[in-house]
Amino acid sequence: MSFTNNARVVVIGGGVVGVSTLYHLAKLGWSDVVLIERKELTSGSTWHAAGLLPLFNLSYSVGKIHQYSVDLYPSLEAETELNVGYSRVSNIRLAKTQDRMDEYRYYAGVARTIGVDVDFLTPDEVKEIWPLCETHDIIGAIRHPDDGYIQPADLTQALAKGARQRGAKIHRNTTVTGIDQKANGEWVVHTDQGDITCEHVVSCTGNFARQTGRMVGLDIPVIPVEHQYFVTEQHPLIMERRAQGLPEMGVLRESDSSWYMREEAGGLLLGPYEVGAPACYVDGPAANSEYELFPDDLDRLMPHIESAIERVPAFGEVGVKKVYNGAIAYTPDGSPIIGPAWDRKNFWLNEGHSFGITAAGGAGWQLAHWIVDGEPTIDMMGVDPRRFGGYAGEGYLIEKNEEAYAKVFTVHYPDEEREAARGVRRTPCYDRMKDLGAVFGNVFGWERPNWFAPQGYELSDADLDRPNVLLNHNHPVVEGEPIREKWSFRRSNYFEHVGNEVKHVTSKVGIQDMSPFAKCRIAGPGAEEWLGGLLTNFVPKTVGRLCLSYLLTSEGGVRSEFTVYKTGPQEFYLVSAGAYERHDHDYLKKAMPTDGSVTYERLTTAMGVLVLAGPHARDVLSKVTRADLSNEGFPWLTGQKISIGAAPVDALRVNFIGELGWEIHHPIEMQNYIFDKLMEAGAEYDIKPFGIRAMTLMAMEKSYKLIPRELSIEYSAHESGLDRFISKKKEYFHGRDRLLERQEAGLNWQFVTMEVVGVTNADARGSEAIYLGEELVGRVTSGGYGWRVSKSLALAMVRPEHAAEGAELEISILGNRHKAVIIPDSPFDPENEALRA
Repeated sequence: MSFTNNARVVVIGGGVVGVSTLYHLAKLGWSDVVLIERKELTSGSTWHAAGLLPLFNLSYSVGKIHQYSVDLYPSLEAETELNVGYSRVSNIRLAKTQDRMDEYRYYAGVARTIGVDVDFLTPDEVKEIWPLCETHDIIGAIRHPDDGYIQPADLTQALAKGARQRGAKIHRNTTVTGIDQKANGEWVVHTDQGDITCEHVVSCTGNFARQTGRMVGLDIPVIPVEHQYFVTEQHPLIMERRAQGLPEMGVLRESDSSWYMREEAGGLLLGPYEVGAPACYVDGPAANSEYELFPDDLDRLMPHIESAIERVPAFGEVGVKKVYNGAIAYTPDGSPIIGPAWDRKNFWLNEGHSFGITAAGGAGWQLAHWIVDGEPTIDMMGVDPRRFGGYAGEGYLIEKNEEAYAKVFTVHYPDEEREAARGVRRTPCYDRMKDLGAVFGNVFGWERPNWFAPQGYELSDADLDRPNVLLNHNHPVVEGEPIREKWSFRRSNYFEHVGNEVKHVTSKVGIQDMSPFAKCRIAGPGAEEWLGGLLTNFVPKTVGRLCLSYLLTSEGGVRSEFTVYKTGPQEFYLVSAGAYERHDHDYLKKAMPTDGSVTYERLTTAMGVLVLAGPHARDVLSKVTRADLSNEGFPWLTGQKISIGAAPVDALRVNFIGELGWEIHHPIEMQNYIFDKLMEAGAEYDIKPFGIRAMTLMAMEKSYKLIPRELSIEYSAHESGLDRFISKKKEYFHGRDRLLERQEAGLNWQFVTMEVVGVTNADARGSEAIYLGEELVGRVTSGGYGWRVSKSLALAMVRPEHAAEGAELEISILGNRHKAVIIPDSPFDPENEALRA
């Protein structure tokens, strides 16, 4: 085949992920696409993968991707006449602890809402399916009947044939030597066989991801980790089962001991995820690496091997036939990165796949839609490459990726805060908050107070009540600090302390550090017109006015939320969620006009934010400023430049908790001065700090919405209840036409607020299924206890025909059905009297 010099898309990397991307691009009608592979297809990590297809995942994005793959793979044989080696043998996950069963019950809600079948098994039922398994000490299990495993190389070849049949080309034994972008936006991919000019480049290079990124000036947050699995000799009992024609026992996972096992060629295959597995290929593999494995190191696997022998005694009765120790790409949170690269137009990433065989089909499917249609079809925020920032450099990645590997099987508590690479980003008032009892969490690398423990508060070993299993890590460990928090799917030890923070803010006054907010300045002669055509709401016309506005997708879904504050003629200060800084700012920068009429300036680390809120907020602030803070002098939803003592600040009369208050945006170097002034002025009003968890609960009581929970690209802005933030007078904003079309066609979902009845120790948290009888009619997006209204609450998306106020539905919380009544939005202070006080 002659070398291709022009293409619409060049996919780099011939593993299963790259070939799936090529296949799906061709399937969507883009036949002018080329894949380049430096060696042979599958010669990276694909060839040594165990081929498992686990559907289990608490991430909505990853769950949908895995679901698609498992549905797609069996159909490939009919399409390509190639056997992909798919074995639908089911997947059983054992539980030895109550926390593990809570995780499974919570996951079952996620699975139900995305259409994945999951069964709960008793120990006797496990024994019936897996007779070689000892079940005396387990309390139950879950099973995915559609799960199993596949032959990775066969799957890759089938996808390759399917792509070729649709006109795609594959160049093997071709090495990419450089990637450049021309002034007109076209990319030139340089190879040792010639150059290819193209519109889009997709990096699917696995272990080479960081090297590929460096070619275009990007620091890709992927570093592989060594993973070992080994296969035993044949066992007589398994061979006897085969001779009798009995079904294969399927994939067995002992989550609490961190390993998986399945039959393999008459023997057993065991794959542990151990602590201490090292990062590898930090600088990338050698140029000539192919089908490469590392020396085995079984010593560090011994606790898992011993556990496997206890669970399946037959496993210890045969010898080891083959050990595989190969590289698996990891990201800091263990999920892949799928989507557009930041700061580079038409450069796409499909990297960091620790479960690449399972994810390949769905990842290629969604990335192809994103490239061809301009948008994915499902919410991809959980795997968006821009969920990490510049803080995620080499040292950070080594620590976090090794941790992500070791925690594959840990209980994924909803409030879990992992310990590796912490403290990288701290605001100036960090130490002050710490001295006041802050228990920190982490978002986008920033340390933020989650809640505040009373002085001297700590938990004992008895309080933690850790089970006697290998994976019993149920609390954060901070060197030199006492243990103050126990994680749980239920109301845990911090429940009452967070409630006390809410009560204090509501009755007195509180202070919060929200400096991790993403912040930027948009200015220039075209700023107002450009923002007006981009965002849903009006652009403030008067200096000092502010509004909440949204950036939609071309389909009318919600992409980003911004507070827009006019700070001067043709100058605007934009604030958005700290977790999505790179995501939100990347969309702004890529949408900017190229004529220089609009400029962007990142201000996130230049500006700090302190929130002062509560009925005495005005009293405190008035002691440190000369500004008129009355409603007439400083109305709600306005901002002013004022001084706090000697420090100049922008005070915005807005907050996310529904109380009288101000966000105080200030030069970051002045933060401690301002903090101390406010604390001193607030002493007579008993000012105390409050954390993110209190804020989130108070926001829920106001029915405030969050990305990517109530706000998502899958829901139109109208479905998410954003009508009052969508200007009906504007002739144009991005996504407007499609938004109106969807509204006229009839909404598929409606945002509602619900009171959950009969809750005692476990509130809804998000992703729980909502039922009318046995019919699935919606899903919870956020949940928790509303301390100001003394009710367990849930925010949810339900079918419009079931969304009337007063309607009674049921929410499944950890396996128990609870009556849930739809109530008016903003159960706390619906008239906003506190905000306007």
